[in-house]
Amino acid sequence: MTDVLWIVLGLVLLISGGNWLLKSAVALSLRLSIPKIVVGMTVVSFATSAPELIVSIKAALDGLPDLSLGNVVGSNIANLGLVLGVTVVLGSINVRKSFYTTDWPVMMLASFLFFGFIYFDGMLEQYEGIIMVVFLILFLVYLLRFQKTAVADEMPEDDVSLSLGKTLLLLAIGGLALWGGSELLIKGAVGMASSFGVSDRVIGITVVSVGTSIPELAASVIAVIKKEKAISVGNLIGSNIFNLLAVLGITAIITPIEVVDDGLLSSDIFWMLGISFIILPLVFFPKGLRLGWRDGIILLGLYVTFVYMTLS
Repeated sequence: MTDVLWIVLGLVLLISGGNWLLKSAVALSLRLSIPKIVVGMTVVSFATSAPELIVSIKAALDGLPDLSLGNVVGSNIANLGLVLGVTVVLGSINVRKSFYTTDWPVMMLASFLFFGFIYFDGMLEQYEGIIMVVFLILFLVYLLRFQKTAVADEMPEDDVSLSLGKTLLLLAIGGLALWGGSELLIKGAVGMASSFGVSDRVIGITVVSVGTSIPELAASVIAVIKKEKAISVGNLIGSNIFNLLAVLGITAIITPIEVVDDGLLSSDIFWMLGISFIILPLVFFPKGLRLGWRDGIILLGLYVTFVYMTLS
């Protein structure tokens, strides 16, 4: 019971910390007159990926690489299977052209890059982490130069000017909350894994990954209720690209990540590739560039099957 409490407290701190970091980062960029497009692609993306990044780095440094990898792989599966699935069951969404010209191909490239680096030797080396981060930077430069219209402001209500004192205070509190939340979440996750007799990978790919995907899920449901299409396939795909290239790339640069539980290579990574790939035909059939409730049921069905097979 204590482990569940640590996990819940850790998630609350991570989500709150990410939100405070986001508000302060946007306020700081407004103060420095950085163009909104640059803010959306860099500051906001990094801030919303902060929970995954902090948890993965902390887990890898604590000698829990499977928790680190499971968190990212599971989060990518949850973003498309659970978050996108729930969103389109509640209300259909139209998909931008940039989905098949930029977003989806880059996500598949990032997924295959990660697969190629880790599948054959079960290790994500420091130099491979550097390649992943460089690939991310090149992608961002390309977006900012040629695809400005493809970038949507996910949460315009966060664009608030704050006093410098309040901005720095939020930045500090957000950072502390992320650090404290990651400590509690990992403590609870490891305790839960030992008490249920399952591996770190299983807890990482289910409990931890869903926990770090809660902000995206909450934002999606609120957007549907308010009848605003603020969340889009592009936002979730962008989140997956950041998870792979930024979160795992930066973690591997700090400390190489080695696979301990082979289930990650024999099952989880193929689920991630499969659910990433299936989004393409779902977007085009039966109606072009649109996702409806039937697609949502397929995605949720795949996610439930994945969790069932992982736990059984």
